[in-house]
Amino acid sequence: MYHHSGSVARQTVGFGAGLLEPAAPDTEAVLFQRCTWCGTAMYHRLLCPVCQGSDLRTERSEGVGTVRHSTVVHRNTPAARNVSLVEMAEGFVVRGRVMGPPIGIHSGDRVRLSTAKDPVRGEPVFQLVDEPYRAWT
Repeated sequence: MYHHSGSVARQTVGFGAGLLEPAAPDTEAVLFQRCTWCGTAMYHRLLCPVCQGSDLRTERSEGVGTVRHSTVVHRNTPAARNVSLVEMAEGFVVRGRVMGPPIGIHSGDRVRLSTAKDPVRGEPVFQLVDEPYRAWT
């Protein structure tokens, strides 16, 4: 027997274990997951990369990290921009953009979260904590 409500898409209430809220109102925080079995921190995963556990809890990052890798990209943009991998203090790695001259961002630079969502690319934006004085080295 056909029931009319069977073909209607419904919005589910609540969130499954480890899923990030899709419409988080706080744009000044990076949300990440931590495995409840082994304690590994990760960014936007469905399973833990260490133990393959699916019991993940969502936490809020402090927003402080270190640049692990940075590169300058000239593709699909009129001006050069940087793309950086930032290791956060909590232990997970996130891809984002560091404000400043693209050539002036180096591995080991300390950064702080400026905004959690870039309006154009949707990735976190960071700013340097210490202004580098690399011209003398």
